Amino acid sequence: MTNNMNRTLLLIFLLLGGLSLQSLAPKSALVQHFGEKIDEKGAIPVSQLKGKMGTKEKLDCKISGPVAGVCQVKGCWMTFKLSATESVRVTFKDYAFFVPKNIAGKTAIAEGTAFVETTSVEELRHYAEDAGKSKEEIKAIVAPEQELVFEARGVIIR
Repeated sequence: MTNNMNRTLLLIFLLLGGLSLQSLAPKSALVQHFGEKIDEKGAIPVSQLKGKMGTKEKLDCKISGPVAGVCQVKGCWMTFKLSATESVRVTFKDYAFFVPKNIAGKTAIAEGTAFVETTSVEELRHYAEDAGKSKEEIKAIVAPEQELVFEARGVIIR
């Protein structure tokens, strides 16, 4: 074999070896942390949040579940589905951090405080605009909503 052929074969083996090693990378390499450093211990499925809240005004807790939506302007909020018809908006304490805009469908763990608040029409329209809703959908928002919200101190994305 010629020198060029040997080099080509060596390069191919090195590339294949590198790809094999990459597939063995620990899953923790795929985990991203935002805000305060938190862990996953004690996180409840987001679907249980309303039940845990009961009649409490506020609840400090850790929730987990698939991300349903993300602010497409800056990543300044995300949502989790509570049920087929309800979701919880997660904002970030003191607007101190954002999450990537492409995490819908990924699993997130958020630690912080859940509470119920009345969200104004103006703010609901702002959220709809950030989510990329149509002008018609935004215009259709005509009443404030009382909703469960969550202010996160830290978030993990897997």
